[in-house]
Amino acid sequence: MRRIRTEDDKPTIMIVGMGDLSCNVLSLLARDPDTNRLVVAARDVETARRRANLVRFTMHNLGHVPEIEAVRVDLDDVDATAETLAEVRPDIVFMGASLQSWRVITALPKAVFEALDEAQFGPWLPMHLVLNHKLMRAVRRSGVDTRVVNAAFPDAVGPVLAKVGLAPTIGIGNVANIVPALSYGVAHLTGKDVADVELRLVAQHYFSHYVPRFGEAGRGAYHLTARVGGQKLNGELDHAAVFAQLDGRLKRLGGVAGQLLTASSAVRVVEAMATDSGILAHAPGPAGLPGGYPVRVYRDGAVLDLDESLTREEAIRINEDCQRADGIEAIEADGTVVFTEPEMAIMKSMLGYECRRMTLADAPGWAEELGSKYRAFAAQYA
Repeated sequence: MRRIRTEDDKPTIMIVGMGDLSCNVLSLLARDPDTNRLVVAARDVETARRRANLVRFTMHNLGHVPEIEAVRVDLDDVDATAETLAEVRPDIVFMGASLQSWRVITALPKAVFEALDEAQFGPWLPMHLVLNHKLMRAVRRSGVDTRVVNAAFPDAVGPVLAKVGLAPTIGIGNVANIVPALSYGVAHLTGKDVADVELRLVAQHYFSHYVPRFGEAGRGAYHLTARVGGQKLNGELDHAAVFAQLDGRLKRLGGVAGQLLTASSAVRVVEAMATDSGILAHAPGPAGLPGGYPVRVYRDGAVLDLDESLTREEAIRINEDCQRADGIEAIEADGTVVFTEPEMAIMKSMLGYECRRMTLADAPGWAEELGSKYRAFAAQYA
């Protein structure tokens, strides 16, 4: 049951970045009295202020009065970011910034995008890791006891930063994005109401990206269990029949429009942290673990809530296996990332970019090279 908060213990939530996802998250959080004390943080503080005003005025039309401020944050300046964090003292930080959004390559011509997408998401890790590393360093430097909710490739960013003690508290999206459609698929096959379906899914980003596009799991390792009306479905659950619906009757919009679904997964996590509810959710990168898991979310983060048929160690192994299908061979003890050869070969062939091993210290340089080579590649199709 949700605990009713007083004004004194309502959390301050800082949203870093003003992309499509962050803007959706801002609007959704502003409607809830438990989460409507908000600070928008971006390099362009005037645009952030205007966005804050837009949401504030929209909420007024709907009968809500959120508290929304705007502050300047440039994640490249770790010291200044730490100072801002120390001034604002957020209870929760939502990290929505990346050097290059995942959806940038979807603007390529369809055939070109599909060919490049065969490289999977792993090789793009430096574009999401670099700013997260800077943010987490700033959090540590600020001395503020805050919880960081990361939206930028949390399946891999979390475990890399965990190696140096800087993992975000939890991630959002990916595994969470596919659970609603799978729930509707199970409900359809069993003839039951979707409200009676409860899933527990262990899977890395590759699985949640692949199944909705192709209606099957591809090379993605996963573990899925379902309960309908409290009764566990064992051998009678036809996974293939469930997955096929996601590329058929349950096909949804993706791209910019699809960010609304990702935002809802973020808000589910943030609201649970704000209210200390312990709600069941799915999230990638809890406490720096690789891939995604079913979790119970509380004020201080998440606790794994695996099906009793699966151990923590087995769940981690499944996600590491699925991670290899996504182009990441391994994450070593010091945070060095080893990328898979077949996926990186596609990046080399199409972009002229090849990184087989990446240390955390070298990630900014690899991000700069990847960004430069992608921009030159994309310019051919502008």
